[in-house]
Amino acid sequence: MRSVILAVFLTLGNAVTALADDIKKVGTDKSVTEAMDALEAAVNNAGATVFARVDHAAGAEKVGMSIPANQVLIFGNPALGTPAMQIDPGAGLFLPLKVQVYEDANGQVWLAYEDPKETMDEFDEVEKSPIIDKMRGALAKLTSAAAG
Repeated sequence: MRSVILAVFLTLGNAVTALADDIKKVGTDKSVTEAMDALEAAVNNAGATVFARVDHAAGAEKVGMSIPANQVLIFGNPALGTPAMQIDPGAGLFLPLKVQVYEDANGQVWLAYEDPKETMDEFDEVEKSPIIDKMRGALAKLTSAAAG
């Protein structure tokens, strides 16, 4: 019985570690709004399309609840997304890309996104494609520019 319990804890521990590795975070000294404005400008300057800006904190307020500042930008670039969907249409389930900008319990502001290589790991040919490296590079560049 102890070995079963140990196996469950090890499995869950590995799953939590794997999830943490899937999420890339970039800290910033900016406020959530300032970082999100900078991210949106960087996305637009890169020629991508902003589809939505979701304000989770505002949504929480509408139902009488509160959370620290927390926004998500949903954006895409057909030059990156289309090749992934040409390889496997299922990749469209994980596109467009998104970046979350939020304030943690300590007041630190983060830009966070899921690593596209991990997001697309269900689609072997997409995951192995050079387009994934381009998505990874774009996300790293955009979040770094917004954080700076």
